[in-house]
Amino acid sequence: MTVTSVPPSTDPRPRAGTSAYRRTVIALIAAAVATFAQLWSVQPILPAIASGFGTSAGQAALTVSLATGGLAGFTLIWSGVADRIGRARVIGLSLLLAIVLGTAAPFATELWTLLLLRTLQGAALGGVSAAAVAYLAEEIHPRDAPKATGLYIAGNPLGGMGGRLLAGFAAEHGGWQWGIAANTILGLVALVVFVLVLPRQTKGAPATRPASTDDTLGMGSRLKAAMTTPGLVPMYAQALLLMGAFMAVYNVLGFRLTDEPFGLSQAVASLLFLSYTAGMVGSGMAGSATLRWGRYGVLTTATVLLLIGLGGLFTTSIILLPATLLLLTFAFFCAHATASAWVGSHATTGRAQATAVYTLAYYLGASLFGWLGGVVYDAVGWNGTVALAMTLTVLAGLCALRLRRLPTS
Repeated sequence: MTVTSVPPSTDPRPRAGTSAYRRTVIALIAAAVATFAQLWSVQPILPAIASGFGTSAGQAALTVSLATGGLAGFTLIWSGVADRIGRARVIGLSLLLAIVLGTAAPFATELWTLLLLRTLQGAALGGVSAAAVAYLAEEIHPRDAPKATGLYIAGNPLGGMGGRLLAGFAAEHGGWQWGIAANTILGLVALVVFVLVLPRQTKGAPATRPASTDDTLGMGSRLKAAMTTPGLVPMYAQALLLMGAFMAVYNVLGFRLTDEPFGLSQAVASLLFLSYTAGMVGSGMAGSATLRWGRYGVLTTATVLLLIGLGGLFTTSIILLPATLLLLTFAFFCAHATASAWVGSHATTGRAQATAVYTLAYYLGASLFGWLGGVVYDAVGWNGTVALAMTLTVLAGLCALRLRRLPTS
C-alpha cells in the first residue's frame, strides 16, 4: 500500500514506545501464538498419530502438509475479505473458525477425517497470515513498522514452540487427541487476549490511515502489481524454498529422535523444539540488523548460516544436535522476518496481495516439501531428507542474487 499524503514527521500512526504501539504489537503476537500453536501442534506427535492410525511417516505428515496447504490456498481469498471488512476483523474471525475446527479434531476416528479437519483449520488460519503483516504496515508508523513486524514474526516461533511442547507433553499422558485439544485451549486464550488488547480505534477500517492508491484499484490490478513489481518474485522464492527446507527436516524430526540411534520418548523428544527460542531471537533481531547492514546482507548471511546448520544435522551426537537445531532455527527465522518485512515495504501497490502471495509461497513450501521430506525419509532415511533441505537452501540463495541491486538492499 502506498502512503501518499502524510509526511513521516506528521504521520499520526503510533511510534515505538507509545501505549498504542505496545498494545497493537502484543495483540498481534497473541494472534501469532494462537495461529502457530494450532498449526504446528501435530508436528511433534506425528509418531503417535502414525501409530494410532497405523500409517507411515509420510502419511502422518499429511496432517501438517494439508493444514499448511489449506492455509496457502486461502491467503489470497482472505486478503480480499480483509480489504472489504478490515484486517483486524479478519484476524479475529480466522482464529474463531480455527478454534471451532480444532475442537472437533480430537474426535476423529479415521485418518481421512482428521486430514479434512486439519485442511479446513489451515484454511481458517490463513486469515491471520494474510492480514497481519499488511495490518502492521498500515497501522504502525513507517519508521517502526519493520521492528513491529519482526516482533510479530517472533510470535510465530513462540507459538510454534509452545504448541509443540504442549502437544508433546499432553500426548505423552493422553494420546495425540489431548495434544491437539491442549493447543485449541491455548488458541482460545490467545484470541481473548487479541480482542481485549487491540486498541479500539484500529479494530475496524483504520480511521488514521493515510490515503492509498490501493483504495482506487480493483483486486485484479492489485494482484497484477504483486506479481510484476521487480524484486517481489525472488522474495516469494525465499518463502517457498527456505520454508520448504525448514519443514522438510522438522516434520520428520520426531521420527528421527524417537528412532535409533537416539531412542527418546515422546515428551523428551519434544524438548528439542525449545530450539524455537533461537527463532524468536533471530526474528526479533532481524529488524535492527537490517538498519545496519541492509536487508540483502542480512538475508544472505542468514541463508548461509541455515545451510551450515542443516549440514550439522548429519550428526549422531545428542550433544551436538541441539546446537545445530538452534543455529538453523535462528537463521531461518532471521531470513523469514527479513524477507517478509521487505515484501511489505517494497510492494508500493497491492501490499495486501503481495504479503498474501508471500504467505501462499511460504506455506506452499511447507506443504509440498514438508510432505516430500517425509516421503524421502521413508525411502532413504534421515540423511536423504537433510540433503533435500540443503538443496532447497542453495536454490534460495541463488534466487536471492536477484535482490542485491534493489534500492532497499
